[in-house]
Amino acid sequence: MTTLATPSHDRGITTLTLDSPANRNALSATLVGELTEALAGCAGDDAVRAVVLTHTGNTFCAGADLTAPPEPAAFVALMRAIVALSKPVVARVTGHVRAGGLGLLGACDISAAGPGSSFALTESRLGLAPAVISLPLLPRLDPRAAARYYLTGERFDAEEAARIGLVTLAAGPEDVDKALVPVLDGLRRASPQGLAASKELVTATVLRSIEQNAEDLIARSAALFATDDAREGMTAFLERRDPAWVL
Repeated sequence: MTTLATPSHDRGITTLTLDSPANRNALSATLVGELTEALAGCAGDDAVRAVVLTHTGNTFCAGADLTAPPEPAAFVALMRAIVALSKPVVARVTGHVRAGGLGLLGACDISAAGPGSSFALTESRLGLAPAVISLPLLPRLDPRAAARYYLTGERFDAEEAARIGLVTLAAGPEDVDKALVPVLDGLRRASPQGLAASKELVTATVLRSIEQNAEDLIARSAALFATDDAREGMTAFLERRDPAWVL
């Protein structure tokens, strides 16, 4: 079986690499399951101080795999696993991020994006809404920016992503890895207990959002996927054409 989330380990940092470039690391049921399992392994491994989530290819994550999507509840469980993990999760982004991929970023504790990355919440253009990914995103994003990008589906760059709170820092042309050196050094210097207790403080609002709103947003997501607009939007996307409502 091909592994879609490849792990590696170096000095207390486990790196999980989204490794399905053929579909732009889209969130298939298989990929979501592998990531959830890998995070559970990290939770029980004392050798893991922190986790880095990164990718192969020019896309961090293209959102849901429309040909083999995960159950919304499974994707929510993955985002919750990232937030609830007692060890920090750091996203390393050097490519494009769309739709559900932004949910992964919102769940991560720290994230760095390079100048070649771009971001878009494209759900409204498919007849959908960023329903379940709102669980980690809305507690973190600037409210005015969330309204703009939720509604328009516009693309924005790493600097804007940092300004609105989607990512922690926008790296310059020199290198995302260089920008992450002090971050990973700081995590290696922190005690496991100190990291766990500190993360519990800074993720409390996001975790509360998941606990309180997940059931409603899962139901809302499922209802939207069953509509005529969503069927037209997803068909148009797969056929590489504009949906019928475009003016």
